[in-house]
Amino acid sequence: MSHPFDHEALWMKAKLFLNRAMDDDYRSFDEQALWAALALELLAKAALARVSPLLIAEPNEEGSNLLIASGLVKGEAKFTSVAAKTLMARCHRAFKPFDQAEAMKIIKGRNEYLHSSGAGFMAIPPHSWWPRYWAQAAILVTALDRDIEELVGAREGGVTRHLEQNAKNLEQRVEALIERAKQRRQQWLDQSLPAKVAAEWRTAQYLSANLRFSEAATCPACDSIGLLEGEDVVAEEINYPEFGGYDEDGDPYYVDDGSVDLTIGADYFTCAGCQLVLNGFELIQQAGLPTEFDAEGDFDHYAAQEPEYGND
Repeated sequence: MSHPFDHEALWMKAKLFLNRAMDDDYRSFDEQALWAALALELLAKAALARVSPLLIAEPNEEGSNLLIASGLVKGEAKFTSVAAKTLMARCHRAFKPFDQAEAMKIIKGRNEYLHSSGAGFMAIPPHSWWPRYWAQAAILVTALDRDIEELVGAREGGVTRHLEQNAKNLEQRVEALIERAKQRRQQWLDQSLPAKVAAEWRTAQYLSANLRFSEAATCPACDSIGLLEGEDVVAEEINYPEFGGYDEDGDPYYVDDGSVDLTIGADYFTCAGCQLVLNGFELIQQAGLPTEFDAEGDFDHYAAQEPEYGND
């Protein structure tokens, strides 16, 4: 019996579910989408579990799930994985450009289909749903160091067409956002903005997503200075103080203070000059903006996390 956190077993189950999801001859779209949504959650689990099974284990008071995931104790029936929302949030942080918001629309559609009287998957037509689905699933396949053919076999061509359609949709969406921002700015300069739009015009403070890190960036719509924001630290470099010697009392002194250079993943861009908002890594990338930027970290915080070595 395979372990519940084994990434290979999760991958194989995702393949099984997607085989059902892509069965056009015998299944309606809503049933296909249900199997596909279940497969997406399995792919997310597999991608995280491949890094560490602890990433999908639900912590509990006894710690049994974490102990099972770590391999320290045996047990399968009691193993519980984290909720889908947590899975998608972790994949969003770990596997760029996986989009948590897009993935959760799929998961919410599944929940609505199963547990409520709502439309579920039927709210979005199949020709729009599948490109958006495969845009996220393909990222998880890459995170597993696999390819689409390994997942769906001879049906790879259909998936490729969906991915190409999504890329085209993304390009058109960014172009539309930028063109609308240009138009809006020109109306603002001409003082011809409709009253309702003028009333909704926001300053930089209220446009901001208030993420932890930010950096100025040139707006692709109006060349004003906008704001790139992000939460995720992609890389860090700790620069320790340079030792300067000893003072006359025999105490050590340092030439400079320590510092920490951080690389931050960009997730949000706003421009007060034209009200352009690009909410997500893919939109930022498509617009030609930097997908990463530098920031300064708290030296005391990062230095405190460094392990101490000794012969104790």
